[in-house]
Amino acid sequence: MKNQSKKLVAVLAGVAAVILVGQVGSVRTYITEIRDGPGTQNAFDMFQEATGEDALLSAIRDKAAETKVAPVNAKVDRVWKAIPGYNGMEIDVEATYRKALGGNLNTKIAYVYRQVEPEIQLKDLGAHPVYRGNPAKPMVSFMINVAWGNEYIIPMLDTLDAEKVKATFFLDGSWLKKNAELAKEIQKRGHELSNHAYSHPNMSRLSAERARLEISKTEDLLKETLGVENRWFAPPSGDFNQKTVDIASSMGLQTVLWTLDTVDWRKPSSASIVNKIGAKVEAGTLILMHPTASSSGALKGMIESIRAKGLVLGTVSETLSSERIKAPAVE
Repeated sequence: MKNQSKKLVAVLAGVAAVILVGQVGSVRTYITEIRDGPGTQNAFDMFQEATGEDALLSAIRDKAAETKVAPVNAKVDRVWKAIPGYNGMEIDVEATYRKALGGNLNTKIAYVYRQVEPEIQLKDLGAHPVYRGNPAKPMVSFMINVAWGNEYIIPMLDTLDAEKVKATFFLDGSWLKKNAELAKEIQKRGHELSNHAYSHPNMSRLSAERARLEISKTEDLLKETLGVENRWFAPPSGDFNQKTVDIASSMGLQTVLWTLDTVDWRKPSSASIVNKIGAKVEAGTLILMHPTASSSGALKGMIESIRAKGLVLGTVSETLSSERIKAPAVE
């Protein structure tokens, strides 16, 4: 007890001295300077108690408890299969407190936030297909499967550029082999590239050896031609079975399908696609399309209708990650 009293007296004496000789502009500045000095932590805590400085820390802790958003674990849903987790958000009490000490007594507290990852992530769920992102994350993605339709690729890229949207293109390996320059143009525009098998087969009907070859040939082309380290496998025509998912998983790829289908191969009107997407899109939606006249014509309208619902467009990797889109605004 005597030692604590001596430390407190020493700190208080130091504060009085620096103020009298004008060495610092405020007690708070002095506290900040001495806090990290060797052997001063206990004295600093005692000073907090003596001066009421702990009221600031208490207020920050109360705000942190009030505003904390818990993370959401990834899970396997009966209908949607693997659903990614979503990071929580909380105030970093220590960082906020240290930042507040640098201001003056009239400075509004600028809260420092940090994300909190869920205990269970998508990668922890095992070999399951993914059809959508976490419904708490207001982001959606365009999945553009490419095996034909070259004449519409550049117009679609131009629309995506104009709207500042990045999509994920799933490339058929045989198409990639013949259209390396066009694939490089897609990559140059900043879009994500992934695996759509090699020859557009029905994966569920293949032997394990053939299924592995379909995926690996395209995987090799993505790496050799484009330098892509791929993460996703989209089975052609959405045809797959558990064997397909297991094989893709053994190769480090997650099998991904779609939430909403434009069904553009049936040549619907662009307006009908926009209406369909606008009516049904929600947080976490993965939207399937191809480079067709229907989807090319609908692309700008789809983007507008998605944004009108307060949703953000990102790549498949961005939508299926647990990362929050942005931190809360500073209060």
